[in-house]
Amino acid sequence: MKQGDLVVRKSYGGDVLFKVEAVRTHTAVLKGTDYRLLADAPIPDLSVIRDPETTSAVQEVRIKVNDSLKRMHSERERQTMENEDHIRHAMQQSQPFFEVPGKVLHLDGDGNYLKKSMQLYNTMHVPSHGLHVHESQMADVLYRLLPQIQPDIVVITGHDGVLKNRAPMDLYSLSSYKNSQHFVNAVRVAREYEKNRDGLIVIAGACQSHFEALLQVGSNFASSPGRILIHALDPVYIAIKASYTSIKDTINLSDVIHGTISGIDGVGGIETMGRFRVGLPKPQITASNSVLKQ
Repeated sequence: MKQGDLVVRKSYGGDVLFKVEAVRTHTAVLKGTDYRLLADAPIPDLSVIRDPETTSAVQEVRIKVNDSLKRMHSERERQTMENEDHIRHAMQQSQPFFEVPGKVLHLDGDGNYLKKSMQLYNTMHVPSHGLHVHESQMADVLYRLLPQIQPDIVVITGHDGVLKNRAPMDLYSLSSYKNSQHFVNAVRVAREYEKNRDGLIVIAGACQSHFEALLQVGSNFASSPGRILIHALDPVYIAIKASYTSIKDTINLSDVIHGTISGIDGVGGIETMGRFRVGLPKPQITASNSVLKQ
């Protein structure tokens, strides 16, 4: 057993694939490869996986991810057609138009997840800026970056989890979570910058995060109502949906939540207006994504 090994937990039936982040005397620190979960486990409870693509845990996740991506592309194609019809009807002619999707600022506590997230934003042509930053530093970094980037949508995510050694009835205390307090602090900074929830859409949380606390301090969407594992790309899916929903329309809560890989127990939220705009005439402009350096 060494750092970097891919493992599953025997006691959980090998349901989640992890990467070993650190090895201690009797335990190992684990990070989910597909789920935003930070955990530790006794070393004897771990099995090293040599070919992860053959495991049922990975195969099931891949199917869900592919379904979600297909749905995302289909929705984007449908929206483009609707925009073309709208412009044609409004102008009574075929007039080239341009699209202005909402800009995303994505803070991620995991560098690998950030890379995957930025790739998806790029594929879907969402203007975005990403930064890998430890959860404990997110509030300070957000305070500095919000005036600089001026995003329409902020994603605050990384790793989280409910602590094992907690009082049985203490599920609603932030001290029972590994990183929920840090996410709450970052959301507060975002809301101090922009109090209007339609002016700045905030998506916050990771696996098993304190859903109620995140909503209370100002998140539009948060995890996890059922204290379950959420997929690494769930916050990204919601951000893309928000980026491409018209400012005239409310983001369809049922569609966006059930469109995530984790579903209604993984992510919840409140009614929120989209951040997408259409413009005329079409100029020669391009948008690019970037990964920021601290």
